[in-house]
Amino acid sequence: MIFGCDKDENVDFVKNIAAPTNISAGVNVIPDNTGLTQITPTGDGVASFVVDFGDGSEVSESLAPGEYAEHMYAEGTFEAIITATGINGKSATGTQTVNVSFRAPENITINTAIDGANPFVLNVSATADYASSFLVFFDTTNPDEEGTPLELDGTVSNEYPGVGDYNIKVVALSGGVESSELEQTVTISAPVVFPVDFEVFDASAFIGFGGASAAVIDNPDTNGNSSSKVGEIVKGGPEVWAGNVITMSSPIDFSLKKAIKMNVWSPRAGGKLLLKIENLDDAGIFVEKEVTLEGTSTWEEAVFDFSDIDESQSYQKLVYFFDFGTVGAGGPEWTFYIDDINQTIPSSGATGLPGQWVMAPEGGALGVGPSVGDVSWWNCDADCVAARACYYDDVYIFGNDGSFQNDLGAETWTEGWQGGGDSCGTPVAPHDGSNPATYVYDEGAGTVTLSGVGAFIGLAKAYNGGELSSPGDAPASITYNLEFLDNDTIAVNIDVGGGTFWQFKLIRAGVVTTPLTGTWQLANEGGALGVGPSLGDVSWWNCDPACVTGRACYYDDLYVFGADGSFQNVPGAETWIEGWQGGGDSCGTPVAPHDGSIPATYSYDGGAGTFTLNGKGSYIGLPKAVNGSEISDPNAAPDAVVYNVTFADANTINVSIDVGGGTYWQYKLVKI
Repeated sequence: MIFGCDKDENVDFVKNIAAPTNISAGVNVIPDNTGLTQITPTGDGVASFVVDFGDGSEVSESLAPGEYAEHMYAEGTFEAIITATGINGKSATGTQTVNVSFRAPENITINTAIDGANPFVLNVSATADYASSFLVFFDTTNPDEEGTPLELDGTVSNEYPGVGDYNIKVVALSGGVESSELEQTVTISAPVVFPVDFEVFDASAFIGFGGASAAVIDNPDTNGNSSSKVGEIVKGGPEVWAGNVITMSSPIDFSLKKAIKMNVWSPRAGGKLLLKIENLDDAGIFVEKEVTLEGTSTWEEAVFDFSDIDESQSYQKLVYFFDFGTVGAGGPEWTFYIDDINQTIPSSGATGLPGQWVMAPEGGALGVGPSVGDVSWWNCDADCVAARACYYDDVYIFGNDGSFQNDLGAETWTEGWQGGGDSCGTPVAPHDGSNPATYVYDEGAGTVTLSGVGAFIGLAKAYNGGELSSPGDAPASITYNLEFLDNDTIAVNIDVGGGTFWQFKLIRAGVVTTPLTGTWQLANEGGALGVGPSLGDVSWWNCDPACVTGRACYYDDLYVFGADGSFQNVPGAETWIEGWQGGGDSCGTPVAPHDGSIPATYSYDGGAGTFTLNGKGSYIGLPKAVNGSEISDPNAAPDAVVYNVTFADANTINVSIDVGGGTYWQYKLVKI
């Protein structure tokens, strides 16, 4: 017997299933102040759910029973609508109240740091439990300040107008109504130390008195001085002693550098600048020097020699008087600018002109250009020096009795106007030293006058206002401008008219000079001291601006290359002492043999780009860095060290040393 049916599946009963009931939801607000909330719908007879979060946002995706939806709420109360659908498509809704409240942030920590490049800039970051963001107030005494938004893991900055203590406030926001706050005092300080260049400067240390004003302003004349900021002084009435003062952060050390130099801009031709070095507390303890300014409304350098200063006293103030004794009237004619104030070593050769001098046998020692210091029109380069050896051995003799003589030897360089062929040849009268001559040196004016037909310095044809075209037209006297660069080096120039300046660099005869000859120190800037895997790369470590400030005792160390081939480290009373020297990585008394106590010499190899220091303990930059290694005991100092050197310009060198293992210590030095 066989049984059958018309339909194998009869689902009519499904249509009769009721819509879902008991619609609700479980709510879990994550307690981290993010607003993250988990909603788990529940109900009977449900195949799927959809959640409308009740805050105007998009509804959730379809959820199976047991699944939950995540949603980010703002703080508040919301009515979530749960739509439940059965297997037959019938649906029902229910509501669920969602309460989202944020707790007040806890455990606020404020992190502050002075910017390494600018001591007036404060960088602030913060952390707090349950914080969504922050507001930073940099000065709570300012009622108009609006908080600066600070994100989590972010940093915000503010530049303060001057030194002092400032109260900052950080408000930690919960993301809702609740918040917490914390205040902290920060100290902004900017030590006033040499060199004073006004780029980053505590203006409160620069004041005027007696009718003179003082201000730090944008440089109004960048010709001859590329600084962005300078000090402005306006002298007004009523006092003849109206002046200005810069107070240094610590007493000035005159043990080595006994002169003060600065750039000055004055509109008053022939005006005078009096500089008084004064005790911090007792105005009766002072030394003052006065110089006469060219006052051509251009930048010029003024140098004040305090070699006779009483070093037993303490001096901390620099007091300036323009045209002391005259009442200023303000305005453009009484507006002055100062910049780049620094200590230097006085020239010991200002009265040392008597003796025998020759042209420095180096490129650029003979040249011509549109201004003093510029020989871009033409100059005798190294090849020219070699070709004119007969000229570079000419001797210029200044006698103690005021006599002068050109001693040109059997040959000198003769030009076409002399009947020569622009080549070495027999000296041509009257420029052959055959006529008696005398000289007068005016130290104050910086000039030397030769009297005697045919007497000359540097170039026979150059005279005041012109160039000779015939030997017979030689004048009876010529006046040259003369400046001592050091005791054994002079710079001489003459204006031949039409804005044309012939320029000559001479050295004392018998002196062996090199481009290194002179006094050098590390450039007072970030990155001048560093180490890295190759030349030009100091990425492993370098002394940034904050480090430079912290090691001021090191950045004033002097490296003296003598014209006689001698070398000396002059670290002063303190330098930077490292642990291997028995110090604590801090300023301290120099440690032998790296204290300059042992005599040393140097030799320079221009072709190889190297120089060698001979003398135990002599070094450049870092005492521990020697050829092939870093020493860990002062007594292990070698007798000689070889350094690589390149010249960025005549007054800037880059020195490096390979200590082995692909490690290069590198130093940038400037001539002072």
